[in-house]
Amino acid sequence: MGKILNTLLRRSPSKTSSKLAMMARLAISRIAILKNIHTAKWNIACSDALQLLPGGHPRRELALIKAELAITEQKTLDAYAMIEVYCRLLAEKTEMITDSKECPNELKEMVSSLIFAASRCGQFPELEKIRQMLTSKYGKDFAYSAIEIRNNCGVHPKMVHKLSSLPPTMEAKENLLKKIARDNNIAYIA
Repeated sequence: MGKILNTLLRRSPSKTSSKLAMMARLAISRIAILKNIHTAKWNIACSDALQLLPGGHPRRELALIKAELAITEQKTLDAYAMIEVYCRLLAEKTEMITDSKECPNELKEMVSSLIFAASRCGQFPELEKIRQMLTSKYGKDFAYSAIEIRNNCGVHPKMVHKLSSLPPTMEAKENLLKKIARDNNIAYIA
C-alpha cells in the first residue's frame, strides 16, 4: 500500500529518504548555532552568580537564581548534544527508515526521542519537520506515544529529564554555587 501511495503521490522512497537525511543535516547545523547561544547564556549566568557570591543574604538569593538559570541552560545544552547524535544517526539510517513500515527496534529510541524533543524544543523548524516526517511514516499513535511518554514508547529517560520543565532542586543550585566558588578560589557560605 505504501508503494502505491508513494506512486500516486509521486514520492519515491529514495526521495523521501534523501529529504529526511537533508533535514537531519540541517538540524545538525541549527544545533551548532543553538549551542553557541545557550553556551553564552550559561557563561553569563555563571559569571553573574560568581559576582554575587561574596555578599550577604539578598545577593545569595540572586546567586541562587543565576545558578538556576545556569542549570537550565546546561540541561538544554545536554539535550541538544543528544539530539545532535540522534540526527547524525538519522542521516545515516534513513534508508532503513524508509524501507520499513514499522519503526525498527534498533531505531526506536532515536525516532521516539527526536519526536519527543521536537514537541519540547521551540524555534527549531528542522526538528519539527523531522517530527512531521517520522509521524507521517510511523503514524500518529506512535508519535503520541513518544510525546506523552507512554510505557515502552522508546524515549530515552535522559532526554525526558533534560527537557523537563521542572526547576532544579535547591541542592543542585547550592552544588553549582559551591563549584563556581571552588573553581574561583572564593569562600562560599551557605
